[in-house]
Amino acid sequence: MQLNGDRIGRTVLLMLLAGAVLWIALNRGQFDMESLESWVSDTGSLGPLIYMLIAIVATVLLVPATIFTLAGGALFGPLLGTVYTLLGASTGAALAFLIARYIASDWIARKSHGRFKQLIEGVEAEGWRFIAFVRLVPIFPFFLLNYALGMTRVRFVPYITATFICSIPGVGAFTYLGYVGREALGGGEALVQKSLIALGLFVMMVYLPRFARRLHDKGKL
Repeated sequence: MQLNGDRIGRTVLLMLLAGAVLWIALNRGQFDMESLESWVSDTGSLGPLIYMLIAIVATVLLVPATIFTLAGGALFGPLLGTVYTLLGASTGAALAFLIARYIASDWIARKSHGRFKQLIEGVEAEGWRFIAFVRLVPIFPFFLLNYALGMTRVRFVPYITATFICSIPGVGAFTYLGYVGREALGGGEALVQKSLIALGLFVMMVYLPRFARRLHDKGKL
């Protein structure tokens, strides 16, 4: 079961990377990098706020986080893109958690048909450590996990803290990929070096779930 989970995680990450590269290649002619940079410049301080609002709404509406994470890297670069995406996605995750706990718990319980039983049992037994584990190991999609964890008895602060911290590796990696994609479209400098860094981050994301699983099995996570 563990090996199958690792294979699934690696396969999903590889498919996301391949899909992102293919999408960029197919839509290259539709992008005007000067217009993109001009939009970011013209919106000023509103640009990041608009982006974070989109990330919040997308997270609540179950839109895969990879989409706006790549966009964040393309719009704001690797550092600010990571910060804005983390803030937006974490706020969206907090709202989804609260919706599941206080507003839509009965509806979610009916629709899930007991699919979250293992998750609930894990959280009840291990608390925030299990949340950190499932955030690092792609057992459940990020956007679905937000609602599922709202069905547990975990407290809000440990939930959002573990969510924020354990989302950093994935958000950072895909934000950088979006940044490299923008540089490739705009003919940026040092593309080979940047592409190698992106490849290294991807390799890290492939093996991070396996490392997290080993720590969890040893009781260290």
